[in-house]
Formats: sequence, structure tokens, C-alpha cells
Amino acid sequence: MNTMDPFPMMPAQNAKWIGVATLAVGIVLMGSAGIQFWRKHTSMIPYTPTTALIQRGPFRFSRNPIYLADALCYVGIAILFNSAWPLLLLPLVLLVVHRGVILREERYLERNFGDDYNSYKLRVRRWL
Repeated sequence: MNTMDPFPMMPAQNAKWIGVATLAVGIVLMGSAGIQFWRKHTSMIPYTPTTALIQRGPFRFSRNPIYLADALCYVGIAILFNSAWPLLLLPLVLLVVHRGVILREERYLERNFGDDYNSYKLRVRRWL
């Protein structure tokens, strides 16, 4: 046990591989979502105008695959460092993202894409 981290989650060798795998899934998901933005010629940046409603790739399964990828990367890094402390903060981080970003983005998309976005919301879950 590392004295700097009194709250390890698992044996270090397991943490290394599980952390790397989780981080890799997050990175692949992020890249896949980014490709969809590139194909539709619209911005990934949350506070810039959206010119297209993306419903392909990972957006078929999650309305927020980039935030899901962020969460997976966060968890992967916490596991890689074998520290449970960041995981204790994850619900707070997700709450801030949900209230501060996702709900605002959803209102924006409803205004800009109307029934198309509302139909999409009925078919695809917010996270998974």
C-alpha cells in the first residue's frame, strides 16, 4: 500500500490493467463521437452554435457520449492510480455537469431542433 494513498481499491497490478482499459474505452468513445461532429461539420464545444443534430455513431445509444467518455476517462485514471478518493467525488462532478451543462444544452437543442430533438430524446437515453 502506498502511504500517499491510504484508500487503494485493488492490487496494483489489477488497477493498472483495469485503469488502462477503462481509460482506453473512454478515449475511443470520445474519438468516435468527435468523428460524428466532424462529419456533420458542427462544433464539439458546448458553448458554440450547433448546426446539426447528430444521431449516428455513439449518439445512437447515448445523447451525451462525450460526457460519458469524460466520466470513463476520469474513472480510468482513478483506477490507474488505484485511488478511490476521486471516485467519491464523481457523483458531485456528474451533478455539476448535469445541471451546469447538460440541461442547458438540452434546452438549446430543443429550441433549435424542435420536434426532431424531442423525438430523438424519446428514442435515446441521456447517458446509456
